Amino acid sequence: MSRLVLLRHGESQWNLENRFTGWVDVPLTDKGRTEARRAGTRLRESSLSFSRCFTSELQRAQETLRIVLEELGATDLPVERDQALNERHYGDLQGLNKAETAEKYGAEQVHQWRRSYDIAPPKGESLKDTAARTLPYFEKRIRPALEAGEDVLVAAHGNSLRSIVMDLEKLTREQVLELNLATGVPLVYTLGPNLEIREKKILE
Repeated sequence: MSRLVLLRHGESQWNLENRFTGWVDVPLTDKGRTEARRAGTRLRESSLSFSRCFTSELQRAQETLRIVLEELGATDLPVERDQALNERHYGDLQGLNKAETAEKYGAEQVHQWRRSYDIAPPKGESLKDTAARTLPYFEKRIRPALEAGEDVLVAAHGNSLRSIVMDLEKLTREQVLELNLATGVPLVYTLGPNLEIREKKILE
């Protein structure tokens, strides 16, 4: 048995400003740091501890993880950072306000870019593209630790984590499009052999 915790970073400055963020390295807001502390408190109250952590190369995920580990009193844990866990790259949309983007390209087109599985925005990634880099990394680096019985924390982003959830829960393309992960809310899986899900909890 092992446990896997997936944690989307706390609110970032561009979440607050309703902008497409992608790979732009924006910081957390004060609210985002509060969300990270609350996530650490929830994990501590649930008596969860970890042997290793994984995060992206973007500061909003790294800062979230740092705050959580401080709350857990576990700042000495090994942390592996990799761009495979980065947020979906939004290409030409990065930095644009979402409402303004809908005015420019049309609400229906923007909805397709945001919520379809395999339609990418100009010079960006679809969810399918994101999964194509996130899941091989998960299989190579994270799965072996879980199969060895280790408890693992992954602090990353909405779409890279949705890719992992889709794979773990065997969701269809249609089902994953309805999946939304809140900022700063830990998703806890208890896993058996072959990463079979024994229990799933959301620590709100």
